[in-house]
Amino acid sequence: MTTTGPARDTALHADADRPSRREQILQAAAQLFAERGSRAVGVDDVGAAVGVTGPAIYRHFAGKDAMLAEMLLRISERLLAGGRERVAAAGADPAAQLRALIAFQVEFALGNPALITVHDRDLGSLAEADAAQVRRLQRRYVEVWVAVLARLHPAADAAACRVRAHAVFGLINSTPHSAGQLDRAATATLLTGMAEAAARAW
Repeated sequence: MTTTGPARDTALHADADRPSRREQILQAAAQLFAERGSRAVGVDDVGAAVGVTGPAIYRHFAGKDAMLAEMLLRISERLLAGGRERVAAAGADPAAQLRALIAFQVEFALGNPALITVHDRDLGSLAEADAAQVRRLQRRYVEVWVAVLARLHPAADAAACRVRAHAVFGLINSTPHSAGQLDRAATATLLTGMAEAAARAW
């Protein structure tokens, strides 16, 4: 089965059904940055994508770099908050916590293909202070996983659990490269099984 096209990224919206103008701009920018790279996209391009003039964008953002910074900060904050919430809701069992984290990451990856592409390609284009903040948030998200993996693998040290977590992220976040090969449900099932096997493997 194939999909009809990439899903609209959801992580930039407080309410995906009623995005604010600012969120619409970020969504359009994310899609354009994913397609062309942030350096090849101008403010006028983003404005055209949301049906406003380029100068109107400046009522919401100082410029293209500010859009990139906000979108990457937003998704990093959402991952950290969401990961913590899923672990807390799963109870004390580390196996249940791992399943909750994997489900959350798979859901995020399938719902935000453009943002994954932008992050992988354009994080280095951020101003140093913004990039440092994104990386701090991401390290804290990784440590949520490390704490769970350490309980599942008590003989492993933190460094090994960290490598394991990054390997699982790489597997799940590969989805932009396979978009359209399977429908969303089938892709989620496949990724979930593979990620759990990778997280548990020695």
